[in-house]
Amino acid sequence: MPEGHSVHRIARQFARNIVGKPVAASSPQGRFAEGAALLDGRVVESVQAVGKQMFLETEGDLWLRVHLGLYGAWDFSGEILVDPTIASANGRMGQTNQRGTDLEAPILDDAGENSLASIGAPRKTRVHVRMSEATKGLADEGVEWPPPVVGQVRLRLMTDATCADLRGPTACVLQTPDEMLATVAKLGPDPLVGDVDEGEERFVAAVRRRAVPIALLLMDQAVVSGIGNVYRAELLFRAQLNPHTPGRDVPEATVRALWRDWVRLLAIGVETGQMMTMDDLSPEQYRAAMAHRDDRHWVYHRTGLPCRVCGTAIVLEEIGARKLYWCPRCQA
Repeated sequence: MPEGHSVHRIARQFARNIVGKPVAASSPQGRFAEGAALLDGRVVESVQAVGKQMFLETEGDLWLRVHLGLYGAWDFSGEILVDPTIASANGRMGQTNQRGTDLEAPILDDAGENSLASIGAPRKTRVHVRMSEATKGLADEGVEWPPPVVGQVRLRLMTDATCADLRGPTACVLQTPDEMLATVAKLGPDPLVGDVDEGEERFVAAVRRRAVPIALLLMDQAVVSGIGNVYRAELLFRAQLNPHTPGRDVPEATVRALWRDWVRLLAIGVETGQMMTMDDLSPEQYRAAMAHRDDRHWVYHRTGLPCRVCGTAIVLEEIGARKLYWCPRCQA
């Protein structure tokens, strides 16, 4: 499932390429035909990401709420203006070589986490993306426009130069302003939304009043927004915290440290497009970690392999119908 960093990256691409423009909306798959008809021709006025959900505001007080879930993804094609606050894995803007530069090739990730062409669930088929600040037309690139529909596209949003295709979301619904605010109110704090200190206080209060294991609380989007399976496992390991500890038994200082670590890791994820959770890497180790998911995590996806700190075999168990990776010694 795409975690919070991916959704914030998607929102920033919408802000650069879609917001402020009228969109032609359609539902090639047909499952969102009525909603697309209501969106068609409206100007997108703003975009907001909160945890794993994104909200597009359109003129006429109509909001589009999208939750990608396990399999959802946005595919962008056409003229893509890259958000300069988003760097690629090697520190450059964007995920592919920018036209007219001689910068070294970017680090590519076969796990599908660092592709603006399809942000969300990994996909083998990519729609053309021109990662360029140029404003040339598409004809000289030999690009078909509008781009052909590939697969089951729930919603297509098109400006005169950019196309965004949504596939496989858990939720794709229209909301009134009050409904949108009610949805957001049910979500836990997101470090990139609102005051980060207020978010910390909300998080601490939510965790320390519950007898639920901390491993489940971190995945509860009403407690904290954006954390998924990968970040959950890595945050707990970095805190040297037993995942089965009831929230109310976790020392307050540890809960605050979890929040502050999440603030830091989320910022790194948004910037690089990768869930990088290891520190103090050499340049060579950093490049390897950016290129290969298994080289950038402490415990996630390392079942049976030796802990990078103590050598104990990493354990895999199921909790809350999701996989949990942890070290039974470091996190005893």
